[in-house]
Amino acid sequence: MPHVTREAGPVVIDIENITKEYVMGEEIVRALRGVTLQIRRNEYLAVMGPSGSGKSTLMNMLGCLDTPSSGRYEFNGRNVKEMDDDELAAIRNREIGFVFQTFNLLPRANALRNVELPLIYAGVDPETRQQRAERALIDVGLGDRIHHKPNELSGGQRQRVAIARALVNDPSIILADEPTGNLDSKTGDEIMALLEDLYQRGNTIILVTHERDIAVHARRTIHLRDGLIEMDHTGIVPELDAAIAT
Repeated sequence: MPHVTREAGPVVIDIENITKEYVMGEEIVRALRGVTLQIRRNEYLAVMGPSGSGKSTLMNMLGCLDTPSSGRYEFNGRNVKEMDDDELAAIRNREIGFVFQTFNLLPRANALRNVELPLIYAGVDPETRQQRAERALIDVGLGDRIHHKPNELSGGQRQRVAIARALVNDPSIILADEPTGNLDSKTGDEIMALLEDLYQRGNTIILVTHERDIAVHARRTIHLRDGLIEMDHTGIVPELDAAIAT
């Protein structure tokens, strides 16, 4: 059954000629060398590339976890460089839901408490945040695991908790960094089906991965190499398969 592609909306992320340099000892590492990219609402984008290509650095830029050395980044029409720390924190907490390969769950807190965390930071009252966290867990199929701690859950269930946490503030963008990297193939397929469902419900999905069979779920793929966008294409370009695998 072919993927159904939703109509893209207005530009939500607009970056132009961004660079990122790190000083490591006496060496300057140029992680990004001038990346220009627009991402629209309702897109499902995969970011690919070999190790050292700049994928993680670009993800940190898109998620407002780091700032570029030079270039322009506008989020919803606002220049990120002009935002203060509180405004950047608000974007990370309310506009973008993060899903990480390592889940990043608090080991001593149950699923409900882990999902509540973004709402605590947002100042939501206890009753409302519990209701919203419960609903988010039900939405990812964990209504019967609300009071389980991470060590009482399978890897796939832990990733579902992480996705519920990413969804609980109703963000417009889901930024998923290698979301199936620590999962077996069957569980990974289940997580990708969940991301597909979120895309069909109206979320913008940005998927960072080095795996071709994960990237094919996206509707658009960019391939990075040496800190530059080597290709921007609808779907996966067959000629890049060998490069992607490296």
